[in-house]
Amino acid sequence: MHTPLFPAFRPRLAALGHRVKHLRQQSLCHLELLLAPFLPPGLLSQADEGPNSRERVFSLRRTFFGFLYQVLNPTCPCREIVRQIQALFALHDQGPVDERTSAYCQARKRLPLDTLTRLRVAVAGAGEKLAQLWHDLRPKLIDGTTISLPDTEKNQRAYPQSRSQKPGCGFPLMKLVGVFSLATGVLLDYAKGNKHQSELRLLKGLLDQFKPGDVAVADRGFCNYVLLALLRVRGILSVFRLHQRRGADLRKGKRLGKNDRLFTWRKSRQRPHWLPQSWWKKIQTELTVRAIRFNLSRPGYRPESVTLVTTLLDPKKYPAQDIAQLYARRWKIELWFRDIKTSMGMDVLRCLSPQMVHKELEMFFIAYNFIRCLMVDAATSNDVAVDRMSFKGTVDSVRQFSLAIVQARSKKKQRQLIVQLLEVIARDQVPERPDRLEPRALKRRPKPYQLLNRPRHVMKEIPHRSSYRKPS
Repeated sequence: MHTPLFPAFRPRLAALGHRVKHLRQQSLCHLELLLAPFLPPGLLSQADEGPNSRERVFSLRRTFFGFLYQVLNPTCPCREIVRQIQALFALHDQGPVDERTSAYCQARKRLPLDTLTRLRVAVAGAGEKLAQLWHDLRPKLIDGTTISLPDTEKNQRAYPQSRSQKPGCGFPLMKLVGVFSLATGVLLDYAKGNKHQSELRLLKGLLDQFKPGDVAVADRGFCNYVLLALLRVRGILSVFRLHQRRGADLRKGKRLGKNDRLFTWRKSRQRPHWLPQSWWKKIQTELTVRAIRFNLSRPGYRPESVTLVTTLLDPKKYPAQDIAQLYARRWKIELWFRDIKTSMGMDVLRCLSPQMVHKELEMFFIAYNFIRCLMVDAATSNDVAVDRMSFKGTVDSVRQFSLAIVQARSKKKQRQLIVQLLEVIARDQVPERPDRLEPRALKRRPKPYQLLNRPRHVMKEIPHRSSYRKPS
């Protein structure tokens, strides 16, 4: 600190400046030491001008890590983050902090959405550096899902509820289409929309995520001529399950092996409504595809016949058995969505406006990619398959070890704790239970509340609700 007009105060003011700087660098939940290697430097620094340029209690960095702590703790309210800030300021004798949550909520609104997007992409890129190839190709999985939002007017306008539900009785629904890396499980990119938009329309905005050398893997909902041709024009290969409305007679076509044929598909005359005219003109009139059929056997069930359509046409370079095994690994994307929605609590978001919903969504995906990166690091350093590790166990380990890492007295001790954290993550493995039956059923009975089948302000409560029973 340079104070030429007050030389006598320079030592005291300089010491005060160091304390303020030290406090400004402190963040919540101690996740910064673990997440910093995956983040671009300076992206969370204080801006010179604009919304995040002022000195605030809830700075950009402190707000980001407070928000990150909330998505890693599904039951954490905003009040708990404010209490952490109060404890932090009390520890450094920096005076009281307003106990209300208004300032923190406003700070979350000031988080730039483009900055969160860049952070998500950066964390995903860090995880992809250790990705393994399949036949010199990078498999990427595609699938869609839906999440529920709070029932507010703004959310209803942007993401309306189903028409089968009465007004005031349903919840807004957001549809997501995600692209995941098969090797690491990180989310590479996603597109969002309301329930009226098809998954193919949303996927159209993600095609730039695919590069030559990638192979797209998806279920039958994405299997159509237009998508196969669009990917092929870009030099991208694909493996899809055959759509149920398109037949494939394996007695015809060019024979490559048992239940392995080459077919020629032709472009339809009608352009899909979600495809621009400029893209439609670039699609070739004919496309050679390969159809592979195999039986999927499960104990206690009849064998199920599965037909795949792929643009991997070389039977020697890409054997049919390897392609079938690749598609069988597509089920992992269902488990990854379950990790985000069920284990992390993204199934029901909590923000009350679309603007904040989008930021909350980005924070969930940043946290998810961060956990996946730690799992990949643990798998690489301990020679363990990343698919065997427990996602929920990794989240729990990160929350507890982060508290010990920040209390370490030296950087050497911090590095030792991080190595021990990776060892703990690697040892926390999910047991292999191939024939385990886990039906989706509830054992604990719900309480006998009435069903909300009309808006709440006109709902009449039954006086003796203990005698009320839900209709079977």
